[in-house]
Amino acid sequence: MKRCPTCGVGVTRPRPSDDELAAAYGTAYRPADGRFVGVTDALLRRTRGALAGRIDAIAPPGRVLDIGAGDGTLLAALRAKGREAVGLERAASEAGHAGAAASGDGVMQADVGDLDGGWAAIVLWHSLEHLPDPARVLAAAAERLAPGGVLIVAVPNLDSLQARAFGDRWLALDLPRHLVHLPARKLIERLESLSLHVERVSHWRGGQVAFGWLHGLVAALPGHRDLYDALRLPEARLSSQSPGERRAALALGALCAPVALAGAAVEIAVRHGGSVHVEARRS
Repeated sequence: MKRCPTCGVGVTRPRPSDDELAAAYGTAYRPADGRFVGVTDALLRRTRGALAGRIDAIAPPGRVLDIGAGDGTLLAALRAKGREAVGLERAASEAGHAGAAASGDGVMQADVGDLDGGWAAIVLWHSLEHLPDPARVLAAAAERLAPGGVLIVAVPNLDSLQARAFGDRWLALDLPRHLVHLPARKLIERLESLSLHVERVSHWRGGQVAFGWLHGLVAALPGHRDLYDALRLPEARLSSQSPGERRAALALGALCAPVALAGAAVEIAVRHGGSVHVEARRS
């Protein structure tokens, strides 16, 4: 990653090729049968349900657009609330203009710039960092909000304490999939420059805060074990891991949990959380 000395925004360099990105988003990244062992996938569905409830509570009546919809879990939760919801996923080409054919769960390969306006809410939940031109996407999203509509963004925070503590071992770098690495302050400045009113900034609601510390602590110990992969199902692991390595990573994770929770509490208190959740409204 290369960080701009003036604005503090980081970019992944060298830039991964289309073939490298296609391989990075292969079947292991999000297999159809789930990613994690135990109840973790169920917990993720529960958190998406809570997010859907928040969106439904703060957005005016109307459609919701989820940019980076993944497997459609948030879309399903929004529809359960009675909302019309549409999802976008990464397109086959870098430019993102691959048409607007929707899958059965309402997820399209399209670019937000190709869509019409009038959205009650637009969500970028840990997806903005995957895009090659996040500034353009934020501008296009802001333009397509209905009056009173809300833009909801969650991203890893490059200015977090955990990012500084773990450096290249920070979980949320997620190379090569994360192309841009944003400090929270630059995201907020960008939203305000688009004439949006920032109503809420949370350094814990963006998720992955305590786990970012836990993963980083385990990776920093001798052996540099990968706790994230240890929690994934065998077909979902991003690197090979023997049963012994997996057990060791899980054991170290249990030992490090109190320190990780303390680290998360401190960075939330000083408003430098591992991720940031921002809600901004169009007047």
